[in-house]
Amino acid sequence: MASPPDTSKTTKLERYNSYIRKVNSTKLIAASSKLLFRVTLLVALLLIFFFTINYPPLTSEKTFNNNIHTTIYGGGASWEKQVRHSSTPHRPNGLSVLVTGAAGFVGSHCSLALKKRGDGVLGLDNFNSYYDPSLKRARQDQLTKHQIFIVEGDINDTELLRKLFDIVPFTHILHLAAQAGVRYAMQNPLSYVNSNVAGFVNLLEIAKAADPQPAIVWASSSSVYGLNTKVPFSEDHRTDQPASLYAATKKAGEAIAHTYNHIYGLSLTGLRFFTVYGPWGRPDMAYFFFTKDMIQGKSINVYVTQDDKEVARDFTYIDDIVKGCVGALDTAEKSTGSGGKKRGPAQLRVYNLGNTSPVSVKKLVAILENLLNVKAKKNVIKMPRNGDVPFTHANVSLALRDFGYKPTTDLSSGLRKFVKWYVSYYGIQPRVKKANEGEK
Repeated sequence: MASPPDTSKTTKLERYNSYIRKVNSTKLIAASSKLLFRVTLLVALLLIFFFTINYPPLTSEKTFNNNIHTTIYGGGASWEKQVRHSSTPHRPNGLSVLVTGAAGFVGSHCSLALKKRGDGVLGLDNFNSYYDPSLKRARQDQLTKHQIFIVEGDINDTELLRKLFDIVPFTHILHLAAQAGVRYAMQNPLSYVNSNVAGFVNLLEIAKAADPQPAIVWASSSSVYGLNTKVPFSEDHRTDQPASLYAATKKAGEAIAHTYNHIYGLSLTGLRFFTVYGPWGRPDMAYFFFTKDMIQGKSINVYVTQDDKEVARDFTYIDDIVKGCVGALDTAEKSTGSGGKKRGPAQLRVYNLGNTSPVSVKKLVAILENLLNVKAKKNVIKMPRNGDVPFTHANVSLALRDFGYKPTTDLSSGLRKFVKWYVSYYGIQPRVKKANEGEK
């Protein structure tokens, strides 16, 4: 009988192979675990780095806010010293005024006028690109020469505003920051809501909580009269038919001002500006780009109404507007709130600031032709339905009664000063008549 086959060697080989497989599997698992650990560690480090960069440590609110402003606004002792120095008055009973939109057309002129008479002035401006920011920087340079400091920031920045009010007990705010222009609202409507409505509310929120509460003078607009046909425009005329989004946001501002006056005791004065012009003006205004295009030999569009009537504006020279703003500040009563609560009735006013003498766009062009010594290439076209109104005319009797507002500059004299500035600022040598011609 045959003996059974010897399987001991096969069994040992299988056991050895099984052992090798287990060892290799263990090594693979260990290697995979190490790789997974390293990947996890790398991801964790990356996440920590990301959150460190994007989310500062949650320390106390005061320290956190100070760190923000130290980094973004130049902060620290030097920055605060500039803020305090600029806003400190240098005459007995002088005002301490926060001017928003200080690098703008009206804001820069008002800031200089206040500083020159000894008031403290601190500017705030975001230097946006609605029009050439270099012009705003040039205005800033002019203010810097008179030791007026402009903080670069936005009126929607709550923490920045709170920081400024922590440093300075402002007596007044001259709120001129806004998204301007009627036609641009069709291209970028949200910018008007963001600046003219949300920004205004944010400023009022800070002002209501301030101790003491400042008196506020702010820029409304003649655009609020919209489709009103009664002339001259008076403060008691209807303003519930705005013809543009810009006008609607300014009308909303007047309603918001009423609310904060009624609930929180803020003293608020709205000023309805009528077509302001002059040196250092806005490039989006007709008198400005007409001058530019006429010097360059380009054609200009002169609008008429849908029924072929002339378009006219109550053009108001910048120096007259400044007098009106300063007069409103000087007659503004103190706010009556404290700790965000109204303690008594507070002043609420609205005024027209215009020239009271409407001039047609056709006449405007004729004056520029005479000053520039060039013949305009005019395209007479129908006014598009984009929010512009055909006629404005201010009744300023209320402003005259309450703070002596009386415009003194006619369009010819004002444009002569503007043209003189324009050719000097842009270094142009056209056939411009001398500023003193015709003034003998």
